[in-house]
Amino acid sequence: MSAHLTKLQGRLCNLLQKGLPICSNPFAQIAKEMGCDEDTVLKQTSELKKTGVIRRITAIINHRTLGMAGTLVAAHIPQDNLLEVAKAVNAIEDVSHNYLRRHYYNLWFTLQAKSDKRIEETLSNLSARFNLNFYSLPVERIFKLDVRFDAENVAQIFSDVEEMPKYETVILDENEKLILSKLQVDLQVVKNPFDFLCSEKLNREDIFKIIKGLIAKGAIRRIAAVVDHRKLGFVANVLFVCKVPEEKIVQAGRKLSQFGLVSHCYQRKTFDGWHYNLFAMIHGKNMGEIQQTIDSFVESEKIDTFELLPTAAELKKQPVKFQFF
Repeated sequence: MSAHLTKLQGRLCNLLQKGLPICSNPFAQIAKEMGCDEDTVLKQTSELKKTGVIRRITAIINHRTLGMAGTLVAAHIPQDNLLEVAKAVNAIEDVSHNYLRRHYYNLWFTLQAKSDKRIEETLSNLSARFNLNFYSLPVERIFKLDVRFDAENVAQIFSDVEEMPKYETVILDENEKLILSKLQVDLQVVKNPFDFLCSEKLNREDIFKIIKGLIAKGAIRRIAAVVDHRKLGFVANVLFVCKVPEEKIVQAGRKLSQFGLVSHCYQRKTFDGWHYNLFAMIHGKNMGEIQQTIDSFVESEKIDTFELLPTAAELKKQPVKFQFF
C-alpha cells in the first residue's frame, strides 16, 4: 500500500536517498538545505522509517571494487518445490535479492561471492540438492543503476546514467576495513549518527577522512536511505528482457536507460534456450505507464523479440554483509 507523504517528507526522502553529508551532524545540514530545523528532520526521518517508506539508512557498497563477483540467477521451480527452494535460496548469505516472477523461469535471485568459481559451486550445490537447473546471467555491460525513486511526485526515477561505478579492485587498509565493516548497519537517526565509529584510536575527523576516502576509491557510492518503492507509489514493476543484435546493443541499452521509469539496465550473458541479452527493471504507478515505456522503446529500436516478467512476490531484499576480518 502506498504511503501518503507530506510535501516536506517527500523532499526529505529525496535528499536522504541522495546521501548524507559526511560530517558530525548530517541531519542538521539537510535541515539547513530544506529551510527547517534539525529536530524536524530527525522526527520526520524516524517517521519515514517507522512507516516503512525508508527501509534503512546505510552505506551503499560497490561490491566490484572489493573483488567480489556477482550474477543474476534464473530457474524454473515447479510449484510443489517452490516454497522449499525459495527458503533454501534465501538462507544463502550471499543472496541479496530474490523474486518470484510470472514466467516459466519463475525464480530470480542475485548472488555475490568472492569468485566466479564460488558462484558456480553454489549453483551446482543447489542443482544437486533439488535436481533442478539454475542458470547464471552475469553482467557484460552496465547502462544504468544506483537508483533513487522520486518521492515528491512519483513521476520518475533518479539515476546517474553516465557515471558508472568503478570496477577496479581497491586495496583497503585495516582502518578502512574496520569502518566499512561497521557501516553496513542501519544508521541510527540521531544528531551524530557517525559517533559509534569513533574509538580511542580514531576520532571524528579520522572517521570522516576514512569515509570520504572510501567514497573516492569507489568502495562506497554514498551513505543514504534505501526506500520501499511500493510505498512511494511505484506499485507496478516488471523485468523487461529483449534480444538485441550485438552490433546494436550499446545503442539500444543507452536508449532504454534514458527512460524515466527504468531503474536498472544491463547487457547480460545468455544461456541455451534464453536468447535475451538486454535487461531492464521498469517501475511505475500502474502497468499502463510501464507498457507505454516498452512500446516507445521497442518501436524506436525496432525490437521484435522481448518478454515481460512481472514481479509476483518479493522473497528477499537484504544487502550482503561483507566480511573483512
